[in-house]
Amino acid sequence: MLYIRSLAFNLVFYVNLIVQMILWTPYYFLSPRHRAWFVPKFWSRTSMWLHDKIAGTGNDITGLENLPEGSFILAPKHQSFWDAIAFFPFLKDPLYILKRELTWIPFFGWYIMKMRMIPVDRGSRSKALKAVVTATRQEMARNPRQLIIYPEGTRRAPGDEPAYKYGIVELYAQLGVPVVPVAHVAGLYWPRRKFMRYPGTIKARFLPPIPPGLDKEEFMERLIGETEAVCDQLLVEASRSPNPPPMPPTAVKRLSELGAAAKKKA
Repeated sequence: MLYIRSLAFNLVFYVNLIVQMILWTPYYFLSPRHRAWFVPKFWSRTSMWLHDKIAGTGNDITGLENLPEGSFILAPKHQSFWDAIAFFPFLKDPLYILKRELTWIPFFGWYIMKMRMIPVDRGSRSKALKAVVTATRQEMARNPRQLIIYPEGTRRAPGDEPAYKYGIVELYAQLGVPVVPVAHVAGLYWPRRKFMRYPGTIKARFLPPIPPGLDKEEFMERLIGETEAVCDQLLVEASRSPNPPPMPPTAVKRLSELGAAAKKKA
């Protein structure tokens, strides 16, 4: 039954994407950019609804009161395709950094450029970072925008050792805007590179913003410490739920470490 529900959701998910992309194309490209945001946000919400109704996986996203007005950086954990589509409906004018090659894909690339996303060439990291800072600063000067960037760069399994990259530190220092960490363990329910979708409730939290102006080391310590502490809490909660999802080896190891640490404190 779980396999059938996963198969059904995966099929319907992509059908929903293709159908909406075709149906909404005239409205999307003829509307002003701020109105056109309705289309991807509506698609995200319908995808989450399908995920709940077909796969049995609901969402519990809290901490919306922590989202500042104006421009800021949203820094979610990156574990799954889920976290690529779940958060931007809560933002007024989100901004993504992406590979330039994605803009060459018919329809998808056109949709991206309509929203003035920031394409980068990944040949030279230092040059790419400078280009990103310049382009993001220009976008935020034109309109308040919310930059979504994954501090670890690539998807990592729940419970894995944190591996935060330097890019988020430089963006924080150069842009001078708050950073809102986002903690979740969505990879337990929508695993990376896996076909199966597991029922339950994905809990995600927007954490209090880290204000601009901290030195780089202090910022990095706060970002990692605050994000990982809440991720640990959510991992423990998921493992103790009535119908817990399968735990990958990284999660099992982390739960063991947390259990040992709790015993020492007792």
